[in-house]
Amino acid sequence: MSIEQKILIVDDYEPNLISLEAVLDDESWGLVKATSGMQALKLLLENEVSLVLLDVQMPEMDGFEVAQMMRKNPRTQTVPIIFLTAISKEDKYIYKGYQAGAVDYLCKPINPTILRSKVEFFMKLDKQKKELEAKLFRAREHLNAYNDSKVRIEATP
Repeated sequence: MSIEQKILIVDDYEPNLISLEAVLDDESWGLVKATSGMQALKLLLENEVSLVLLDVQMPEMDGFEVAQMMRKNPRTQTVPIIFLTAISKEDKYIYKGYQAGAVDYLCKPINPTILRSKVEFFMKLDKQKKELEAKLFRAREHLNAYNDSKVRIEATP
């Protein structure tokens, strides 16, 4: 069973996107990139995303606002968010990130080994979740088929 997984990377600075893409290049998941909060929200509606790597400092809509919007939408409210920042390293910003729904908050420069390890962990959790959802779906189909056949048998004179 093949499970499709995507990571949304959001950063307004193109070289950061390229660096993250190089660290996360993996044939087992796809990368979707956005250079603004609005573009990220649009891509989240168009794609089923397993994880979001989200820059905090962006013009127009910062990462905290994007996270808050994600948490209000049933489709995206459970997608894990890892905040990435070069500027907002103070505890009050880190706390704000967790309040906005982050599962982690990393300060730049990012250690590629640590980032990759965290991403692999969340992607593994997502894969397990999707496998369980598929098993539950199949079990419900079997139960429905059983109930339908039981009704037909009981209705037979």
